[in-house]
Amino acid sequence: MDVTAEQTRRAQSAPGVGRVRIVTDSTAYLPAKLVAEHGIEVVPLQVVIAGRAKNEDGDVGPREVAAALRRHEQVSTSRPSPEAFRRAYQAASAEGATHVVSVHLSSRLSGTVDAARLAAADAPIPVQVVDSRSVGMGLGFAALAAARSAERGDSAERVAASATEHAASSSVFFYVDTLEYLRRGGRIGAASAMFGTALAIKPLLHLVNGGIAPLEKVRTGARAVARLEDLTLERAGRSHVDIAVHHLDNAVRAEQLANRLADHLPRLGEMVVAEVGAVIGAHAGPGMLAVVISPR
Repeated sequence: MDVTAEQTRRAQSAPGVGRVRIVTDSTAYLPAKLVAEHGIEVVPLQVVIAGRAKNEDGDVGPREVAAALRRHEQVSTSRPSPEAFRRAYQAASAEGATHVVSVHLSSRLSGTVDAARLAAADAPIPVQVVDSRSVGMGLGFAALAAARSAERGDSAERVAASATEHAASSSVFFYVDTLEYLRRGGRIGAASAMFGTALAIKPLLHLVNGGIAPLEKVRTGARAVARLEDLTLERAGRSHVDIAVHHLDNAVRAEQLANRLADHLPRLGEMVVAEVGAVIGAHAGPGMLAVVISPR
């Protein structure tokens, strides 16, 4: 790829850009303000709806995916190409970075980490690829921890360790109306999918070692949301934590849950309420609600 003159002129001008540049992917669902503030590069995954591939960075949104799923259209997802990562790493080099720490969603859920590693092998500057073993703001908070470490002037090794440690200490709990979409996408096995097939049963799940696992069964959606609140408060305790509440086409419940958590967490740092994008939406389905607990 030819690096443009404009990219070169931007060297060292973007906030957060220094010796170590942070790259992540679109499933972090970082608010645009934080991406800009810390100079994080976001590489998009793709969603394929009825045979048409679109990037998650604005070409396709969660509402379009939710509508397609309700119409029973075929929806799938795809990792970024190694070339997309090569462009990101080359741009970081052109902008004055000497190292890249590339932090991505769990390798048990996507081949994104593999694509990043392929690109890292012939990048113009050293690249350390971190498998967060998480997703959503579990990944996003890890990328932010890496960015803040880089801004302190830490080495690339310390920056990568910050991302790894932050991701490992985070917890992700979520509720879906049905496990059918996760089963179709191969993110949960047929045996686990039976966990939520009984009449009126709503499944609660969590991330375990980077994979999706059943946690509890409850009788109603309202009870599922109440349990998400309980689990979050139990996990957070009196620790200093950042919280993210994610949803797909479930904004009212997400805001209500975030407000209740804010009222009951004594040492709440950052609270992010964000609808997931098209990629996670394609696997979770409409109605999904999730909480990420990330200790400071």
